[in-house]
Amino acid sequence: MSGQIIRARDVMQKEILSIDGMASAKDAAAKMRSSRAFELLVAKRNDDDAWGIVTIMDLVKSVIVPGRDAESVFVYEIMTKPVITVPAQMDIRYAIRLMQRIGIRRAPVEDKGEIVGMITLSSLVLNHEIL
Repeated sequence: MSGQIIRARDVMQKEILSIDGMASAKDAAAKMRSSRAFELLVAKRNDDDAWGIVTIMDLVKSVIVPGRDAESVFVYEIMTKPVITVPAQMDIRYAIRLMQRIGIRRAPVEDKGEIVGMITLSSLVLNHEIL
């Protein structure tokens, strides 16, 4: 694929799993487990709100390690918000560089104000011929 620009939209995972911020950590873990997902997009409460994200690592660090009851912990307490998004038109090389500099492994892909997919560093290497 030399010479051709690969955009975030070209390599993103199109399936987006989301959850409400008022859901419990137990619900989030169950949804991740049943979908074999590592992250869930946290829905905006209204048009002025920001997207969030909750990851398996959030569950580990904020629920499992401290021994908290997963039924009494809300997603909004442990999620990252606002989430860093990557424009769908962004050259994947710049998206990877951005993610590396910020220290994130996954980012929702945004197009015209809507989340249209997700890119993860591991899926880029394992599932796409970009190297």
